[in-house]
Amino acid sequence: MQTRDEVFGIPYGTRDFLPTEAREKRAIESLLAEGFAKWGYDEIVTPAFEFVDTLTLGNGRRIEPYMFKFFDRQNRTLALRHEMTTPIARVVASRMKGVEMPLKLFYLSPVYRYEQAQTGRQCEFYQAGVEFMGSNSEAADAEIVALAVSSMKNAGLKNFQVCLGQVDFIHGLMQELHLDERAQETVKSALEAHDLVGLRVLADQAGLSPKEKEILLGVPLLHGRMEILQKARTMATNTQSLRALDNLQAIYQLLQAYGAEEYVTFDLGIIRDFGYYTGMVFEAYTPGLGFPLCGGGRYDRLLSDFGRGCPATGFALGIERVMLALERENLKSPASQKGTYISYTANKREEAIRLAEERRATGEIVELSPSEEKRDEAVRRQKARKYRELVYLE
Repeated sequence: MQTRDEVFGIPYGTRDFLPTEAREKRAIESLLAEGFAKWGYDEIVTPAFEFVDTLTLGNGRRIEPYMFKFFDRQNRTLALRHEMTTPIARVVASRMKGVEMPLKLFYLSPVYRYEQAQTGRQCEFYQAGVEFMGSNSEAADAEIVALAVSSMKNAGLKNFQVCLGQVDFIHGLMQELHLDERAQETVKSALEAHDLVGLRVLADQAGLSPKEKEILLGVPLLHGRMEILQKARTMATNTQSLRALDNLQAIYQLLQAYGAEEYVTFDLGIIRDFGYYTGMVFEAYTPGLGFPLCGGGRYDRLLSDFGRGCPATGFALGIERVMLALERENLKSPASQKGTYISYTANKREEAIRLAEERRATGEIVELSPSEEKRDEAVRRQKARKYRELVYLE
C-alpha cells in the first residue's frame, strides 16, 4: 500500500514539466527537428524498451548496472533504452538493408539511466541527436560537428565551445609508450574522469622514463587552437597518432568552410567511451555547467556487432541541459511568450470567437477568454499567462 507521499510523489530521478517548461521544451525540440530536416536527416522512432542482450551487444555490458531492467511474460529480460545509437544501429542492420547509403537519421527521445540524480542529470532525460551512417570521410565528421554547432545556435545558445579530440591519438601514444592492457585501462579511466592525480600515479608505477612521463602527463593539457596539433606532433612519433592529428586538421579545415571554426577548439584529452568510439570525438560546453551539453563522434564498429559492417558518426544533445544553459545565461527560450489573449465585454462573445479562429488559421497561438471580463482583469490574465498581445473587444 502506497503512502500519501508516494501517491503524490514521482520516482527517483524523474521530473514533471509544468506548462511553461513543457512549452519551452517542445519549442526547442521543434527547432532542432526543423534544423535536422533542413540538413537532409529523416526522423526515426524506436521502442522505449528492448531486449537487454540487444542493448548490451558489443561493449554495452559496462552500462548494464545502470539500466532499468524488467521481465516480460516469457521471462525474457528487457530494459529501457539507455541511449539511442544502439537501437538505431539495430534498425539499420535488420530493417534497412536495402536503403542506399549514406543514411542520415535523427531522433527526439527520452532515455533512461539509473545514476545519481543532480541538476541537469536525471534518470529519465531527453535527447535530440543524429546518426550519419555509411561514410568514413572527414566530410561526414565535419558535417556532424557543424550540425551540432548549428543546432545549439538554433536552440538559442550563444556562449558555447566544441572541443575536438581523437581516440586514435591516445591509443597510438599508449602503444608507443608500451603500456600494458591494464595500464591502458587505467589511463582511459583517468582521462574520462579528468583524474590528473590518478594519471600521475600510473605514470610513476609504469616504469616510464622522465620523458615518457612528461608525454603521458601532458595529454590532458593538450587543449587550444591549431597550435595544439603542432605541439602534439612533437609528443608522438607513431603512425596511428600522427594520422589522428591529420584527421583532426582535415575536419577543422572543413569546419572553416561551414563558418563554425569560432566555436571549435581541440582537446586531445577527450576520449568519451574509448571502447565505443573509433576516431574523432567531441563535447560541447557552456560556462556555468560542469557537464557537456552535447557529445558524439565516430563509431565504425557498432553496426558490425549487428552483422552489418558500416562506418558511422553522430551526436546527442541534452534537451534539459540546453534549457538549463539558456536559463543560466539569462537568454530567452524559444517559447518565452505566446501570441494573443482575446477578451471581451458583454455581447462580444461571437465576434471574439470569429477573431480567434481567424488568427489561429494563420498559425498564431490564441487563447480566448471563456467569459466576459473587465479590461483590467483581461490585462492581468494576459500578463499572468505570458501572452505578448491583448485584444479586448468592447
